[in-house]
Amino acid sequence: MIRVEVNALTQSATSKDHSHGHHHHDDAAGFVRAVEEASEERGLRLTPLRKEVLELIAAAGKPIKAYDLLDQLRERHGNAAPPTVYRALDFLLEHQFIHKLESINAFVSCHHPAEAHQVPFLICDVCSSAQEVCDERVAELIDAQARAFGFRAQGQTLEVHGVCKDCRKS
Repeated sequence: MIRVEVNALTQSATSKDHSHGHHHHDDAAGFVRAVEEASEERGLRLTPLRKEVLELIAAAGKPIKAYDLLDQLRERHGNAAPPTVYRALDFLLEHQFIHKLESINAFVSCHHPAEAHQVPFLICDVCSSAQEVCDERVAELIDAQARAFGFRAQGQTLEVHGVCKDCRKS
């Protein structure tokens, strides 16, 4: 199933070609450091709570739901409330440090936190892994088609569901 949505996120094309995919199992600490650097460069305030939510998302290694984040924060702090988590997620989404996978209502770290970009995701329906496909040609193609129809896209969400290579082998 291919699901294409246009959302309200601001679209900004990147000038670099990232024609490859990323599984969300990479170095969590390195990702957090990259976000800290990007925040500092942009003059953003990465509060301790925002950083902690970011670390939890990065450490998950696959898409994680807001209430799972809340449960983990409650284990650490005891009194975390849903609005607290959602405010942190809103900040991280707004600055494109994470992506929201709309079809499964979950969040993953962005592999290019210093660059604003739109990326499709391949989501495994068996293990729930998500692969970020960093190929700007996909976003450019959708944007070109939208312009051809006189449609002004403000953002893109492309999520392709199926079964990953590891689950197909099992």
